[in-house]
This record gives sequence, C-alpha cells and structure tokens, in this order.
Amino acid sequence: MSAAGSVATPRVIVAEDEAIIRLDLVESLRAEGYDVVAETGRGDEALRLVEQHAPDVVVLDIKMPGLDGIEAATLITGERRAAVVILTAFSQREMIDAARDAGAMAFLVKPYQRDELVPAIELAIARFREFNALEGQVADLEDRLEVRKLVDRAKGRLIDTHGLSESESFSFIQQTAMSQRRTMRDVATDVLEARLAP
Repeated sequence: MSAAGSVATPRVIVAEDEAIIRLDLVESLRAEGYDVVAETGRGDEALRLVEQHAPDVVVLDIKMPGLDGIEAATLITGERRAAVVILTAFSQREMIDAARDAGAMAFLVKPYQRDELVPAIELAIARFREFNALEGQVADLEDRLEVRKLVDRAKGRLIDTHGLSESESFSFIQQTAMSQRRTMRDVATDVLEARLAP
C-alpha cells in the first residue's frame, strides 16, 4: 500500500551517512508518496531534525558519525517522538536485538530492496501508533484507579466524620461534582482536606 492513499501523508526523516544510499532512500520514499521533511548523514543531527520537524518516522543507519543509529533510536523512542526504522548492513542477531532494545519498530538490511521499504515504514508507523494508544489506555486506567481510591478515601471521611452511609457519601461527592461542574477527583480532594462537607 502506498502512503499516498492514506489520510495524512507520513512525514519522514532519513539519516544515512552514505550519500548515495541516502539519496536513493529519499527518492524511493518520495516516489511512494511520503513527505521526506529532512535528511542527514549524522546521528546527532538526526535528533535535532526530529525535534524541529516532528516526523512520523525516522530511518536511521546504524553506523553514523556524531551518534550511531542505536543511540539516536534510543533517544527518539525514549521520548516517544517518532517511529524508528533501523537500516543496517549487519544482519547479525545481536544487531537486531540492539535495534529492538533501542525501540526500533522495524529494520531493513542493506542492500535493501525497494519493495521492502514501504512495508517496513508502514509497519513501524502502525506499531508506533498502537504502542502509543496502549500506553494512553494504561495511563487512563491508572488515572481512573487513582480517582477511585481518592473517592473511596473521601467516602470514608464522610462516613466517619458526618455519619453518612456509603451510598450517601458517594451521592454527595457525585452530586457536588455535577452541580459545581468539577471533577470527582477535585471534590474528593476537598473532602479529604476538610474544605468541603455536607
């Protein structure tokens, strides 16, 4: 599937120190409908370009001056800035493991075939989005659990201090939040800090 058929054209940065390979990558990606927003032959420069252009995916060669691709990938993926595809002339298991551990979502072995390029880019973008969605769901669940614990503690305070039943306590917190257009977290915090009582 070509990137041209997608809703938003994926933005790509290419970091490859061999100029001929970099040029071929850029031309191939543009021919497939990708928006190559920047290119470089240095790993440290790739980091600056990622910050500047906020791409969807970064293609990183493993061996580059400044920073190697593994170090750059670790920094890019550690901050969830973009999907990473590692490009390497080395297909040894330890290189593949290092790329995976650095957060790369896909990799290509040089000399790469053009028909492998789009699937690697699309796979990396899809995995990156899926990972971020799952991370968001986990954060949401953690937040909900935290609110639930806070509300339970506030209910306990209302039961102990004001003699309300559990259902009356919950109802007080819920109704106050609705009538004052506040979150239950904020209302529960006010109850616990004795700024709010029935």
